[in-house]
Amino acid sequence: MESVEWLNTAEAAQHLKINPRTLAVWAREGKVPGHRLSGNKRVTWRFLRQELDAMLKPSSAVPAEGRQH
Repeated sequence: MESVEWLNTAEAAQHLKINPRTLAVWAREGKVPGHRLSGNKRVTWRFLRQELDAMLKPSSAVPAEGRQH
């Protein structure tokens, strides 16, 4: 059974090699898979390492320059 590894914003940003603020914006915009935890005054994000890794894998789709016109 595969273990589930949750990352906070700083850990996930380090994993993706981006700024934590950028990651928070991308999560809010839905550009990266994030899980929102509500708090009284702030929103806290958690990220699954497996989802981030899956997002980074190359797509199997044909690149746009390879299409026939």
